[in-house]
Amino acid sequence: MLSFMKNVLAVIMGGGAGARLYPLTKLRAKPAVPLAGHYRLIDIPISNCINSGVNRMFVLTQYNSVSLHRHITRTYQFDNFSDGWVQILAAEQTPLSDSWYQGTADALRKQLFQIQGARARDVLILAGDHLYKMDYAGFVRFHGINEADITIAVKPVTAQDATRMGILQADEDGRIHQFQEKPPTEELSGLESREGDKPYMASMGIYVFKTQTMVDVLRSESGSDFGKHIIPAAIENGLRVFAYPFEGYWEDIGTIKAFYEVNLALTHPNPPFDFFAAEWPIYTRARYLPGSHLMDSSLTSVFLGPGCRLHKATIRDSVIGLRSRVESGAHLHRVVMMGADFYETQLELDENIRLGLPDMGVGPGSVIENAILDKNVRIGRNVVIRNHEGMPDVETDTYVVRDGIVVLPKSVVIPDYTVI
Repeated sequence: MLSFMKNVLAVIMGGGAGARLYPLTKLRAKPAVPLAGHYRLIDIPISNCINSGVNRMFVLTQYNSVSLHRHITRTYQFDNFSDGWVQILAAEQTPLSDSWYQGTADALRKQLFQIQGARARDVLILAGDHLYKMDYAGFVRFHGINEADITIAVKPVTAQDATRMGILQADEDGRIHQFQEKPPTEELSGLESREGDKPYMASMGIYVFKTQTMVDVLRSESGSDFGKHIIPAAIENGLRVFAYPFEGYWEDIGTIKAFYEVNLALTHPNPPFDFFAAEWPIYTRARYLPGSHLMDSSLTSVFLGPGCRLHKATIRDSVIGLRSRVESGAHLHRVVMMGADFYETQLELDENIRLGLPDMGVGPGSVIENAILDKNVRIGRNVVIRNHEGMPDVETDTYVVRDGIVVLPKSVVIPDYTVI
């Protein structure tokens, strides 16, 4: 570990209600949403921290946080010879506040006592729902060299993306002199920073603060959000706010469409995000599952998780999560299947027959296209789920359609011969 990284504390934001990722966030926090058949979103920033030499982390949680807490406590346990830890700071009532977190800045403001107690020189603020690899050591080094009070990781974006992000302008030394959160299209003119199809520089929602600067700003400013309130106020008050350019792959997994496309991109020959990089491992819970068992199945461009059982199935361009079961004659195309939390015992399978309940997984002869199957779904035999592209969003008791993608919520049951 680089010595100067020992003085860095990471704070990972657990996110709000996650309405744009509904129904995947119906029963879980955004960072707990499964990713790539084996991981959860929270594994990305935590793995980046560990690989960068940051081993002290707070995770701020609030909504539907039980599964997130369980995953973190089971996964990230440092040994007795390390001073590292991952601690959860849940929203709570205190003598100073009786309300929930009202935004990113408000969440940190309510936890200043805990943050100051870590006695870190710098605080690294991260989101829990982004997919990227970043060596935070370079980020923190840039922050220190420029004697910055605040440093923001930035990337070039198109005009279309600029309207949903914080757009900034910096001088040739990287010091930011203008920042506008989610500017409307008519206000983009004059905010360009470079030539080409990505002329705007956008905040990635990743920051480094001098700890004392963060404490002072949060106490003097009442705003609840970094992009809307804290950063513009810091620039206006003359603080040294710098932009750290990032050119690598980065994706905000904030919507169903983004989540779906990010997962399917992993099935490409050269995916934009590489889970196989030995020098930058992505950590997750060790489940001790067997290898996947494929019996007379045809798989083309499939990202396959551990512990699956596929029997005479045809699967193309799909992500198949851990413990998935796909039965004889089933066809899956462009499907993100999250898998299951457990295996059904023989007694449970016999009980399914008695109750007329489909087994967990995809039943014989079913055809599924352009869909997300959350964990523990039960799809009967000869079910048909097709593409809904171009159709309006829909929500029923058993499925939700977002951006033409059919999403089956966790543990839903789809009877035999159903057509969606």
